[in-house]
Amino acid sequence: MQRMIGFILFWIAIGMTIMFFIDNAIIAILIILLCLVLGYSLFCN
Repeated sequence: MQRMIGFILFWIAIGMTIMFFIDNAIIAILIILLCLVLGYSLFCN
């Protein structure tokens, strides 16, 4: 469980770093929605 939480936190940090460089809010929201849908799909199936 600790390894999974560490992996998740690592990728959250990567995502936050990428979001520093995206100035367009619409693109950022689309990326967030895509990741939420993909994550839900992978987690539940």
